[in-house]
Amino acid sequence: MKAMAYDAFGDAEVMTLRDLPEPLLGPDRVLVGVRAAGVNPVDAKVRAGRLETQFPHHFPLVPGWDVSGVVVAVGPAVEGFAPGDEVFGYQRQDHVQDGTYAELVAATERGLAHKPASLGFEEAAGLALCGLTALQLMRAVGVGEGDTVLVHGAAGGVGHLAVQVAKVLGAARVIGTASPRNHDFLRSLGAEPVAYGDALVDNVAELVGGDGKVDVSFDCVGGPALGDSPALVRDTARIASTVDRNVLGLGGRWTFAKPVAADLEWLAEQAGAGALRVEVQQVFPLAQAVAAHRLLEGGHVRGKVVLEV
Repeated sequence: MKAMAYDAFGDAEVMTLRDLPEPLLGPDRVLVGVRAAGVNPVDAKVRAGRLETQFPHHFPLVPGWDVSGVVVAVGPAVEGFAPGDEVFGYQRQDHVQDGTYAELVAATERGLAHKPASLGFEEAAGLALCGLTALQLMRAVGVGEGDTVLVHGAAGGVGHLAVQVAKVLGAARVIGTASPRNHDFLRSLGAEPVAYGDALVDNVAELVGGDGKVDVSFDCVGGPALGDSPALVRDTARIASTVDRNVLGLGGRWTFAKPVAADLEWLAEQAGAGALRVEVQQVFPLAQAVAAHRLLEGGHVRGKVVLEV
């Protein structure tokens, strides 16, 4: 099969398109013919060796954890999927080697769900990792009916889904930080945009009114955005960050998306009902994964970058 792979950590140019053996189909695995693969910031971190101390890595390494496609075959112990099913999922495993930037993936059942018919393969490939991150962390800080939620970096991959997940979970107001060029985009998602920067605390307080506080601060940026969060929330236990573990020192929550089938099914249900929309800024052919990584690492991506396989 064709796949993007690399033999050593490094910059984007270490990835090359090559022929690799087809994955083995274990008794509890689902062989997926890949139609699209999501490109995530964590893919670049893995490629640069920044997760080397957290997971075993084996070369040649095929990057990618997000996938959508069509089931080709199933192992004899698989019950929930059959050849021909359209699926999407989050395929992080306990070691890093057999990723989704490939024509075929031997997927785990726990990280797979049926793709909603209304969602294209490109959009579905961008849903799993970011959607799971948003959902699992929003639940961890108890987002629910009547809450006012502030999302830092609300136009990005996790951020734009976090805005929508918060609304589905019952948030009364969602405020999102973004550059002015993305303010109309945030409005289209149901968020109230606010500019980030040195005046953020004052800007949010003016927008919120009353005591100037929000119920939840959901950080997809880190650094100064997280530093501003204690001044913005009523309870620091409801500060969440997807990127900055310093949130733990504030008494808040940090997460690393978990492949949970029930959560993927929840995302599929909401996307199928039109409550979740996946914004795809650009689709690259598989062979142009290097260009996709360069774009992502340049920052300022609205929504998702996806590879078409």
